[in-house]
Formats: sequence, structure tokens, C-alpha cells
Amino acid sequence: MTTTAWPYPLWIAHRGAGKLAPENTLAAFRLGAAHGYRAFECDVKLSADGVPFVLHDAELDRTSSGKGRAADLAWSALSQLDAGGWHSRAHAGEPLPTLAGIAAYVRANGFHLNIEIKPTPGDEHATGRVVAAAAAQLWAGAAVPPLLSSFRPESLLGARETAPDLPRALLLDTLWPGCIEMATSLGCVAVVTNHRVMDEALRAQLQGLGLRALCYTVNETADVARLRALAVDGLITDAVDRFSPAA
Repeated sequence: MTTTAWPYPLWIAHRGAGKLAPENTLAAFRLGAAHGYRAFECDVKLSADGVPFVLHDAELDRTSSGKGRAADLAWSALSQLDAGGWHSRAHAGEPLPTLAGIAAYVRANGFHLNIEIKPTPGDEHATGRVVAAAAAQLWAGAAVPPLLSSFRPESLLGARETAPDLPRALLLDTLWPGCIEMATSLGCVAVVTNHRVMDEALRAQLQGLGLRALCYTVNETADVARLRALAVDGLITDAVDRFSPAA
């Protein structure tokens, strides 16, 4: 099957700048950009009042000054939290960003974005619907839309329902039975796997189905060499200071 031209860069900065700055904050995006990255990945979920915002965990404790489930708080409360002090004193006071805030930064700089739909457990379908609808509005008229990805097929289904024209990708930590068929049934354009799962056979299978192959989280030189030899379409990395996206 012939695939259309892939509009996204090979190198994608994980959660902004991975571990060098507080993940999933604008500070991390700015640091990734300072290292030459032009494509970024981030995790988006919903506040209690339905605002799409950027956070990886269901709980606030690890990466903010908050406690408990993020989905239990309205955006007015979430917006007051410190999402940088846990990382370093230099980033103390860094706020949680909304998807709208990330979109403004990305679009103003001509960058590309992979939005991982990261629902709070139990909110998979609704999160997919709301995040995709918001992304469609925020990137209206953009030459290159964001790539929506998720480990949860229900979220990708919701995304397809509200924004069918936005490209989708299924995330896979392991190859579970029927996963590739699921990706095609959801109209995905790509599959994003744990880098350890990707091999020549899987790459060939995806290529034969017209699906692009991306891998996370690729932080070691040997893994980069192996995956580039397989001609994968995307490398999501924390190591923005070690790998030049221009190389």
C-alpha cells in the first residue's frame, strides 16, 4: 500500500525535553527547542470541568505540588499548582499548561506536536472526544495538524468521532493479540511502539498496511542506530542533549 508523505520530523522530544526540565511544561518545550527540536510529544487529560491540560500521571503528586487525582480538580485549582519545583529550584513556580497554551507556543514557532491522549481511568472515550475536538479547533487552518496517539483504543475512537480528519496513532507497549488490526480498524495512520518491540518484521508489516512506525522512548545510541537502520518514521527521546535532530 502506498502511503502519503509523512509531515513530521524524525526526532520528537518526549514530554518537551524529557528529564532536563520539568516534563510536560512550557519550560520543557522551550529547552527542547533550544536543543534544535522541532517536534514534541506531550500527555493531555481533562480537568474536572473538562479543560484539556498537560499531565502524564492520573495523580498530581509526582510532578506537581498537588495531591490526589488531577481529574477531581477544576482548572481554576490546577492552574495554581507548582509543576516545576519538584524538578529543580530553577523551575519552581512553573505552571501546568493547558493544551491551548501548548498549541499557541507550537503554532507560533512552526513546531509539530504529538498529543498523547492520556485519560484518567474510566474517562477514556470522553477524553478522546474532548481532546480531539479541542485540537481540531486550536489547529484550524494549520498546514500540519497534531498527531493524536493513545494506548487506549476507546480514546482513539472518541477522537475519530469528533475530529475524524486529525491523524491518529495507536501506542503499544507490547504486541497484544489483534493490536495491528485494531490500529487499522480505528483508521490510524501510524503505530507507536516501545522501541524494544520494533523489529524488521513488524516494520515490514506496518509498511505493508500503509502505517507509519514510530518508537518511544529511545535514549541510547545503539537503539538509535538499530531503529534508523529499520527506517522508522519517528524517534521519541528524552535525550535531547545527546541526539541532534539535524543528524
